[in-house]
Amino acid sequence: MSQTMDFRSDNVASVAPEIMAALERVNHGTVASYGGDAISQRLDGLFSALFEKSVRVFPVSTGSVANALALSVMTPPYGAIYAHSLSHVNGEECGAPEFFSGGARVVGLEGEGGKIAPAMLERALASSGKGFVHCAQPAALTLTQSTEWGRVYSLAEVAALSAIARRAGLGVHMDGARFANAVAGLGCTPADITWRAGIDALSFGATKNGALAVEAIVLFRTELADDLAFRHKRAGQLASKMRFFSAQLEAYVADDLWLKLARHANRLAKRLGEGLARLDGATLVAPVEANEVFVDLPRSMVDGLRTEGALFFGWPEPWVDSPTIRLVTRHDMAEAEVDRLLEVAARLATQVRRSA
Repeated sequence: MSQTMDFRSDNVASVAPEIMAALERVNHGTVASYGGDAISQRLDGLFSALFEKSVRVFPVSTGSVANALALSVMTPPYGAIYAHSLSHVNGEECGAPEFFSGGARVVGLEGEGGKIAPAMLERALASSGKGFVHCAQPAALTLTQSTEWGRVYSLAEVAALSAIARRAGLGVHMDGARFANAVAGLGCTPADITWRAGIDALSFGATKNGALAVEAIVLFRTELADDLAFRHKRAGQLASKMRFFSAQLEAYVADDLWLKLARHANRLAKRLGEGLARLDGATLVAPVEANEVFVDLPRSMVDGLRTEGALFFGWPEPWVDSPTIRLVTRHDMAEAEVDRLLEVAARLATQVRRSA
């Protein structure tokens, strides 16, 4: 592990031991299928306690389907979904939100650091053609927490955007693929950054932060649950052996495991960012607020890191030849991985300085 430097994504991580143990515990005997087992039946109560509000929970297998199904219950086929232009909903779900909503249109908005600017949302809604039969009708707003630039919406920012959406009659969804990292970074309660700030539905991520393969759609507007139940089944997400999804989610939130894992990843990202920022030629291009570090490096340093075995992607797209790289820390990352990358980067930075 001391020579490993894998910063490609938190998707490359292993399954947390606590979650593997939970899967082993339920891998005995027979239980009711399709969510009729005792663990699945406990999820609504478990998450209601976590969020301090009565909620409905729907386990799903991927973040893409969590986002698409959650948005589908807010959006008619002729609706418009407002998302940041860099968001996964807009650019990396292969049309899933449009498909599961039956044809809704995703409208990309701008804003620094992957966060939608309130003024941009207001302008888009003002020119949306609401009530005009020739235009897609405003239906939903989706916010990514944390964003594709590793930025975290503050409570005030979520509340402000939700208020704008609510005045226009939009539902509000949060893509929380890295929700744990955002909550850990903010130091707030899950309730404060979601329904208390105006969120109607949350894609509660777990796979990037220690689970095997499970996310959850959390509905704060529980009246949407009857519709979502049929969409959930139609999308092939009502797993016959649901206990293996539910056991992961139960273990994930038990004793705040989800936050413990996220805090570890966040701490390593902060240390990595601070270490890189001290090097000649390195410039952080975004504040480190969760578990992603974005840094500009000289081409020789980028190439040198790769030669030394460091794994990472360019930004904004993996295939782009850019001086900006993205480094993602993980729940299972060893301190030695960060130490090794900083050691190699420091040596390369010295070489760059001497050759200047």
